[in-house]
Amino acid sequence: MLTTAAAAVAALGGSAALSGCSGAASASPSRAVPTHGPAGRPDRGGTLRIARPPASDAETLDPASALSAYEYLGALYNRLVRIAPDGTVAPDLAESWEPDAKATTWTFRLRRGVTFHDGRAFTSADAAYTLRHILAKATASPQAPVLSPLVDPGRLRTPDAHTLVVPLKSPHAEFPSLLTHYNCYVVPEGSAGSIGRTGIGTGPFRLASFTAAGPGRVTAYADHWAGRPVLDAIDFYTVADMQARSNALLAGQVDLLSQTNLDFATARVIAASDRATIARAENAQWYVLPMLTTEKPFTDPRVRQAMKLAYDPAHILKAALQGAGTAGWDNPVPPNDPAHVATHPAHDPEKARHLLKRAGHERLAVDLYTSSYDPIFTPMALAYQESAGRAGIRIRVKTAAADSYYTQIWMKKPLMATYWYTGRPVDQLLNQVFRGGSSYNETAWSDKEFDALLDRARREIDESRRRELYGQAQTLVVERGGAITPMFADRLVGISRKVRGYAEHGFEFDYLHIGLKGA
Repeated sequence: MLTTAAAAVAALGGSAALSGCSGAASASPSRAVPTHGPAGRPDRGGTLRIARPPASDAETLDPASALSAYEYLGALYNRLVRIAPDGTVAPDLAESWEPDAKATTWTFRLRRGVTFHDGRAFTSADAAYTLRHILAKATASPQAPVLSPLVDPGRLRTPDAHTLVVPLKSPHAEFPSLLTHYNCYVVPEGSAGSIGRTGIGTGPFRLASFTAAGPGRVTAYADHWAGRPVLDAIDFYTVADMQARSNALLAGQVDLLSQTNLDFATARVIAASDRATIARAENAQWYVLPMLTTEKPFTDPRVRQAMKLAYDPAHILKAALQGAGTAGWDNPVPPNDPAHVATHPAHDPEKARHLLKRAGHERLAVDLYTSSYDPIFTPMALAYQESAGRAGIRIRVKTAAADSYYTQIWMKKPLMATYWYTGRPVDQLLNQVFRGGSSYNETAWSDKEFDALLDRARREIDESRRRELYGQAQTLVVERGGAITPMFADRLVGISRKVRGYAEHGFEFDYLHIGLKGA
């Protein structure tokens, strides 16, 4: 399985030379790459073959502690709530939820008639157990630092089989949004010791086989509460790198490339083939150039502001993404999020020069680290280098090894390239990535006024006033923070021309309705 067709190798080998910053901006994305996958309804049945990036041998199906296996998690489990395409919180296993008058206690009304893959009925005991499992120290869940300041596991209540009551340590008017995270998929009560292997959930597919960092298979769960999925099964294959995954798609050996943002040149090759084409997950990835605010020269807020004013986000969007995305203007909240504020400072290289002169860095020269870990990193870095150069800033682009990039470079070098998946609710995004002291605060920025705004927003019951506070917090990130956010990228997803019903946003993937034509 997954041997490479000679024609595919030749096609993609030739495309590699096109993925740089310079020649890439010539084609119109609307004409070169489709904006949607194939239209029409799939036929019932068949097996979808998905190629995914490699993971570690410690990969697990326990949602609470998972750092990969996203494809399996979405097929096997449900959460209490999920994120809808418009960015709002939508029902999943919870049909409704409401706070008390001060948003210090939340009550979730749970869906009836739901069963786990082993036939057990889903009840509020499972929902409470899931939260306790996430919060347990032994689980080491990435979501525990988000929930533990708010939730005391000993105070959770289940007054009946279909009601979960969550008292909070402090008011939080956006609390349900924190349960949309992929670590919050619901597992059966008492399953902590086995869930990483069994994958027993309430999702549209049940586990047939799983190998950590290797292949696996899920099959349709006929008794799923929302109906049987279109497909009979999904096979997952681990394929080493983007080019190998793309070659397998072109050779007709897989049907969909997961967790793979194709560079624009490769996407054009795939879109021009007979077997495969491109679909898009709009604004699915948030690209960042984090400045480590604890390291000179980025300890000076004037230097940080100058680094942002110096470059033109529209130029980087065009050069690195061929326009397949949205300019970020240094605001990490995606433009399709209901809480997004669109105001931003204008690109102003002369003001950047003035700020640098005042800060004593008139001839600023800094290293910007990148790698082949993601195909967009280097084009983004080169485009930033060119744009910021107009303000007199000398950027030296340094290429680091991909396999050690997130252990040796991320949060260690003063300036580097990285990305995040979008789909995080605004409260979680701002608290997890920008609050002072957060373990995911990649710029080490600490601002008491910003943290206080987040605390006020959590306590604010009035939705319009709460949104205003989150807007003020975004403004502080733009004006004072260390994150340069040039753009949000459409994820260019390689799919077979037989695939129908592809839909994805953030970490949400529609496993119920995706299928194949001619299955």
